[in-house]
Amino acid sequence: MVMFSSGGRHQHGEKDSQTNVENTGEFVCNMVTWELREQMSLTSAPTRPEVNEFDYADLEWEPSQVVKPPRVKGSPIHLECEYLQTVALPCNDPATSNAIIIGEVVGIHIRDCVLTDGMVDMSKFRPVARMGYMDYTVVDTVFTMLFPDSV
Repeated sequence: MVMFSSGGRHQHGEKDSQTNVENTGEFVCNMVTWELREQMSLTSAPTRPEVNEFDYADLEWEPSQVVKPPRVKGSPIHLECEYLQTVALPCNDPATSNAIIIGEVVGIHIRDCVLTDGMVDMSKFRPVARMGYMDYTVVDTVFTMLFPDSV
């Protein structure tokens, strides 16, 4: 399963990500890398619904294999998903909404260049994660911690 959150409105109405997923029943989760951070930010701009975000952010795309929405070609990992449900979340502004969109992964693509001994090696592609507000982080250090034994 994959989930992402969507919140707020902009001058053109609800945000496209949630609307598109609910209308089409499909989406692709593209891993954002340090190199793609600026394009990722551009895709969150409050554009009109008819604006193609791939073109707007100057992103190359490639066809997916299971779902109809395309994948970001420069991303090393893609999760093709079928929409499962939207969970409404509390919101302080009655003119807007907050939600979690959940999808089931039906296709996985991982480029060989980010694998080490058959495992995804985070140190090979510096994934970016959103922390909140306008803050993000990038994976620069990877370490292993074994689970403790049962007691």
